[in-house]
Amino acid sequence: MSTQASEPKTANTPDESPRELAARAAQRLAELTGVPKHDVALVLGSGWAPAADLLGETLAEIPATEVPGFTVSGVPGHVGQLRSVRIAPAVEGAAPRHALILGSRTHYYEGRGVRAVAHGVRTAAAAGCSMVVLTNGCGGLNPDWKPGTPVLISDHINLTGASPLEGATFVDLTDLYSSRLRAICREVQPDLPEGVYAQFRGPQYETPAEVRMAGRLGADLVGMSTALEAIAAREAGLEILGVSLVTNLAAGISDQPLSHEEVLAEGKAAAQRVGSMLAEVVRRL
Repeated sequence: MSTQASEPKTANTPDESPRELAARAAQRLAELTGVPKHDVALVLGSGWAPAADLLGETLAEIPATEVPGFTVSGVPGHVGQLRSVRIAPAVEGAAPRHALILGSRTHYYEGRGVRAVAHGVRTAAAAGCSMVVLTNGCGGLNPDWKPGTPVLISDHINLTGASPLEGATFVDLTDLYSSRLRAICREVQPDLPEGVYAQFRGPQYETPAEVRMAGRLGADLVGMSTALEAIAAREAGLEILGVSLVTNLAAGISDQPLSHEEVLAEGKAAAQRVGSMLAEVVRRL
């Protein structure tokens, strides 16, 4: 579905706060999609895009650049569009719900600042969402988790040296990744493992020594997204589900070299299976 509208003001003004920019983005989304309120947001990382097609009826698909604060992702494998989807109900006769698909994730290593990284989840909260599903493709430290294994995130370690929170903003992260939402995931797939995700700054892959360090700190998964978004999402009042797709074993866990092409290939191979699982989970949220 294409939408014609007047030219939007997409750039943020120098004195505009992150919350004000998110509110303006949410208003623009409502105008472009015709949906005044969304219920759940999904940030789809490498390998997860098919979930959007399986969720239900797409009502609108919008280039990210038409919405204030969003830019096209500079990472291969990430789409540059936002999508509004009417979720197919898990129970016949249930009230209609809407998902906001954020396909234009900004990574910290792109150099646009931490505000840009957090803008998607802040916009989701301003658009009415009460929950956000954060997904990613990542490196696994557990050799039993073969490429293509989905893993629930139970906690994270932020190794970026940054925070999306500004000033004296004190937020409790004790139960950051919802145990309630993880339990719903296990209703769909009872054998789902869970682990701790460590976000590095990137864009270079972690060295074997850095992977060993992360493991000693308690990490089971390593990647370059998610943690900063989760912090911002909690501050915005969202309930958070985090799911990683192991696309490769982390450096030093196997003797194979790492490449982004491998990440994309493994994500594509597992796409339909993990996408179906995630779509069923979202219908139950």
